[in-house]
Amino acid sequence: MKGRYRWPDGVRCAVCLTVDFDGPSHETGRKLRPLGANAVGRYSGRCGMPRYMDLFERHGVPTTFFMPGFDAECYPELVQEAHRRGFEIGSHGYLHESWELGDEEEALLERTHDILTGLMGTPPTGWRSPSGRKSARTMRVLRRLGYRYDSSDKDYDLPYMVEIDGQRQDDMPELPSSAYSLDDFPFYRFSMTPPSEVLEHWKQEFDTLYHENGYYMLMVHARSGWGSGTPARARIVEELITYIKRHEGVRFFSVGGLADWVRENHASFD
Repeated sequence: MKGRYRWPDGVRCAVCLTVDFDGPSHETGRKLRPLGANAVGRYSGRCGMPRYMDLFERHGVPTTFFMPGFDAECYPELVQEAHRRGFEIGSHGYLHESWELGDEEEALLERTHDILTGLMGTPPTGWRSPSGRKSARTMRVLRRLGYRYDSSDKDYDLPYMVEIDGQRQDDMPELPSSAYSLDDFPFYRFSMTPPSEVLEHWKQEFDTLYHENGYYMLMVHARSGWGSGTPARARIVEELITYIKRHEGVRFFSVGGLADWVRENHASFD
């Protein structure tokens, strides 16, 4: 894709490596007790997120952790530690909602917003939908709460400006996350792909996007089970970082950091 978009001077490829926490909220929201075989979400707080904070800090890579409000209540110290270290925390539902929300959506969005704001002392500015739940109402509420970007949609290869009620929002970009091709969930949940093969796939995706449009958004989950919180699966993310760094003109961004650039240069993003 060759359009009007542009990155900062010297940047050929903008890379965002993101982690969805998806802790016990995922099971609790589905009316499962997060115990026994359903305890895999608790791994996010005990091992997964600490492991990724250390990994990204070791490599000097900014990132964004998307956090459900319920999980933030379960692990408040992790939210505060990530914020202290300079990582971005985005909002990701309250109970990782997988049902039709209706009139309760506004209250849930506000609840998580208030929880994260209270823990960090500053409000989150980005949101990623849990389980793909999003509507025109969602965007209106996020706008009212002061969110500055969304990273939920799967419909384009580059960032673009959000439309709310048919009106382009020049100060609120969408930063698409390409589900399935750059998401650990289908590999570890459905095809049971070995980490070594997942790494090769993600490298191939990077090679193509590096030459095509220079926008690479990876989504992993901090849990065990179908997530990437465990040592071998986290290791391939580390190997991917090393591989990406070998390429000229790469810059790693938090999602919020890249959203700032897109917002400031909104005329070049259709």
